[in-house]
Amino acid sequence: MQRPTLWKMIYVFLFLTGANSVSGADGTNILLFTADDLHAESLGAYGGLPADLTPNLNAFARQGLNFNRAHVNVAICAPCRAVIATGRYSHRSGAMGFMPAREDVPDIVNTLQAGGYLAGILGKVGHSSPKKSMQWDYAFDQKDLGNGRNPELYYQHSKTFLERCKNQQKPFYFMVNSHDPHRPYCNPDKLTKGAAMPSRTYSADDVTVPGFLPDLPGVRQELAQYMNSTRRLDDTFGRVMQALDESGMADNTLVLFISDNGIAVPFAKCNTWFHSSRTPCLVRWPKVIRPNTSNNVDFVSVVDFFPTFLEVTGVSGPEGLDGTSFLPLLKGEKQSGREYVYTQIDSKAGGDSVPMRAVQNSRFCYIYNPFSDQKHWYRNNNEGKTMAAMNAAAKSDQAIAERIRLFRYRVPEEFYDLLHDPNCLHNLIGKAEHASTLATMQGKLVQHMKQTSDPMLDAFLNRSDRAAVDQILLDTYGPPKVKAKKKPKDRKPKKSDP
Repeated sequence: MQRPTLWKMIYVFLFLTGANSVSGADGTNILLFTADDLHAESLGAYGGLPADLTPNLNAFARQGLNFNRAHVNVAICAPCRAVIATGRYSHRSGAMGFMPAREDVPDIVNTLQAGGYLAGILGKVGHSSPKKSMQWDYAFDQKDLGNGRNPELYYQHSKTFLERCKNQQKPFYFMVNSHDPHRPYCNPDKLTKGAAMPSRTYSADDVTVPGFLPDLPGVRQELAQYMNSTRRLDDTFGRVMQALDESGMADNTLVLFISDNGIAVPFAKCNTWFHSSRTPCLVRWPKVIRPNTSNNVDFVSVVDFFPTFLEVTGVSGPEGLDGTSFLPLLKGEKQSGREYVYTQIDSKAGGDSVPMRAVQNSRFCYIYNPFSDQKHWYRNNNEGKTMAAMNAAAKSDQAIAERIRLFRYRVPEEFYDLLHDPNCLHNLIGKAEHASTLATMQGKLVQHMKQTSDPMLDAFLNRSDRAAVDQILLDTYGPPKVKAKKKPKDRKPKKSDP
């Protein structure tokens, strides 16, 4: 009786993971390093100033391929990482916010483990493991890593995991997640317990304010501390790369660096504007990727990581992934079907459902906000001193007051010319000269929603009927968990704010 039971267990495991073959112990290693809430244009490799803010990442960029049209599909930590783990859009895995994916959805960890890989993770363990059945072989979380902000601890734990892989003669999938530059930003006068000082600190005079924010003293002061956190992220990345080099396995390791979403300030993280989802994407793979190269043409996104990792490693995986392997691009080859990228928001921290859907190409971005009814007051936990400075300035600056109103209430549809307006300041909805292009972008979004069985498709098709849209939202997300019948007062940030 033992033999049939054993084979049944093996069959169930392979069915759930979708794996049906294994690779040898000489498979290519994968190291995925993620930053937490990093603005892509903070990196010198993406034109950031000061150019030496991220020296380790700048050097790494010269060693491999730099994607200039890379995006996350959800600009929030947990659902973004669920897309990485499952290779599916949020509504296809069930992880439509800070919630688990369905257990019947295959994941990258179980799949690669079935292929002979060891799976290790540092930091963001819960957010990066949307299923209970995702059991990493090696895992240390924020509290073990100096609040996720200590480069030396990342180095030591990386060395330990890499030595284990070498001793066991197994390839690895290693996901290293910095908690920088996530709030609270680095204040050198009051370091978070366990956190290290960055190798350099910055002042308000060093700040280049992103174009989607007003240039105010309070904004500069907060962004200077963000830069401190960004420098410490770079320190951490450098130490992890040092551990990889010392392991002797760097030549057989594909290393990718991304951010899980844009910077945690208004008009970026937790939205679908251009700078919400744009991520740096630096890739090094010795002997395969030509050093110091850039791809300025093709859109890639994190939903593509799972199929790419499978093709790179040779491990057979599941059917039904939403992304497409971009291995041809890594080899310097051409690949069709990379003219558009699709991004979304469903539920954010606190359980507040604020669905957004967006499609971008090289020139335009179209956004549909089904939650926008001019009553729902949008808020998130990424506003901080920047929003406080904007609120103060809005008392005498009508333009800033209007920006805040857009942030709080939105409009159902937005359309931007990213070539001339990457900061998404001028909504072109209703402009006759763009009607044809708008229709094309709307058509692309509808096609995508149909292909992925997006529950917001019916909302879009009925967008002129507010009552119908409200019912669709209720059916999809349930009753609102955060009610805002009256406009709450904007308040000053508290010390306890994340």
